[in-house]
Amino acid sequence: MHKKTGAALLSAIIPGLGQFFNRQWLKGLVFLLVGSAGIYFIAHDLMGYLQGLITLGEFPSRMVKVGKLTRMVEGDHSIFMMINGLMSLLALLFYTAFHLLNIRDAFLVGAARDRKEPIHSFGESLRYMGRRNFAYLVLAIPFVAVVFLTILPLVFSVLLAFTNYADPILPPAHLVDWVGFGNFNKMLSLDVWSSTFGGVLTWTLIWAIIATATTYIGGVLIAVLIHQPRVRCKKLWRTLLIVPFAIPNMISLLVMRNMFNNQFGPINSYLRAMGLEGAAWLTNPFWAKVTVILANMWIGIPVTMILAFGVLTTIPRDMYEAAEVDGAGAFYKFRMVTLPMVLFATAPILIMQFAGNINSFNVIYLMTNGEPVNPNYQYAGHTDLLVTWLYKLALNQSQYSFASVIGIVIFLLVATFSIWSYRRTRSYKEEDMIA
Repeated sequence: MHKKTGAALLSAIIPGLGQFFNRQWLKGLVFLLVGSAGIYFIAHDLMGYLQGLITLGEFPSRMVKVGKLTRMVEGDHSIFMMINGLMSLLALLFYTAFHLLNIRDAFLVGAARDRKEPIHSFGESLRYMGRRNFAYLVLAIPFVAVVFLTILPLVFSVLLAFTNYADPILPPAHLVDWVGFGNFNKMLSLDVWSSTFGGVLTWTLIWAIIATATTYIGGVLIAVLIHQPRVRCKKLWRTLLIVPFAIPNMISLLVMRNMFNNQFGPINSYLRAMGLEGAAWLTNPFWAKVTVILANMWIGIPVTMILAFGVLTTIPRDMYEAAEVDGAGAFYKFRMVTLPMVLFATAPILIMQFAGNINSFNVIYLMTNGEPVNPNYQYAGHTDLLVTWLYKLALNQSQYSFASVIGIVIFLLVATFSIWSYRRTRSYKEEDMIA
C-alpha cells in the first residue's frame, strides 16, 4: 500500500494518525487534540441539539402542584432549541471541513514520501502556509464572524416562516411546531391576509418605481442644468443643493413631518393665508402617499445629483463639439451624448436605489408610520411597505412566522430584480466581454 493511501485512511479514522504515520509528531498532536474535541462534542451534545432542531421541544413550561404548593416547572424553549440546533449544525460543518483538511494533509505528505521527497517540519509547514495562504488566514476570522453573526441569523429568520411561531403560540408556555408551507398558504388563501399582502405589495412596487424615477431624473436634470456653461456660481448651487444630503435623514424627515402636519404645519398655514384650503397631507390616503414621495425626493435627489456631477465631468468635450458641428441642439446633445453616458456609469447605482426603495423603512416609518389606517388591512396602513408591515407584525403583534414570510418575499423580490436587471446593463455586458 502506498504511504499516501495509508496516511489518508488513518487520518480518516482518527484525526492526526496519518500525521503520526508520516512522522510529523507535533502536527499530528495538534490535529489529534482538535479532532478529539470535535468528536467529544459530537458524541455528547450534537445529537441532542440536532434532535431539538427537529422536534422543537416535547414538554412546555407548566404549573405542577406539589403537595399544597404549586410551582412552575420549566420546559423546553422551542426558539432556543432551534438556535442551538442551528449552531450545532454549523459547528458540524466546520468540523467536517477540518476533518477533510486533515485527510488531505496526510495524503499530500504521504504522496511526498512516496516520491522520496524531504518532509517539512511543523515550523516549516507553518511558514509555508503563511506565505502561500496568508490571505485566507487573514480572512478566516471575518469569515467565521460573518457566518455566525449574519448567515446564521438569516437562516434562523427563514426557518421561522415554516413554524407556527406567532401569538398565541409563544414559548416557553407553548411549544412551536413545524408547519411547512402553511404560513405561505394562509398568506395567499385567507382573505384577511391575502388582501393585505396584495395591497401592500402593489403599493411597495408603485412606491419603488416612482421613488426611484423621481430621485434619479430629478438628480440628473439638476446636475445637467448646473453643469451648463452659462450657469454662474456653480459651486454655490452645488453646495446649497447638497445640504439636504448632509443633514441626517431622521432630522430631515421629522422636520418635514411637522411641516406637513394638517393642523399646525406651516405648509397648510401658507395655503390658508393665500385663500386655499389646506390638504390632509398625513391623514388622507392619497395625499399621504404624495407626501412620502415628496419627502423621498428631498433626501434622494442630492445623492443622484452628486453621482451625475462625477459622470458629467468625465464626458469628453469633443463629443459635444462633434454634435454641434452636425447641427445638434441642446436637447439632442442631452439625449444622444449626456444621457447615455450617465446611464452607462450609474445603471448599477440605479438598480441599487430601486432595491433600497423597496426596503425604504425610514421614510415611511418616520413620516407616516404606515398610516392612515386601512380597516381592510391586517395590521397595516395605506402607506405601509412590505418592510414596515414586517416590522409591525414582528415588533407590535408578535406574528413572527408571518413576518418571516414577508422577509422571504422581500428577499426574493429584491434579489430577482437586482440580478436580472444588472445582467442586462451595458456596464455588465462590456465587463463580461473584457473578462
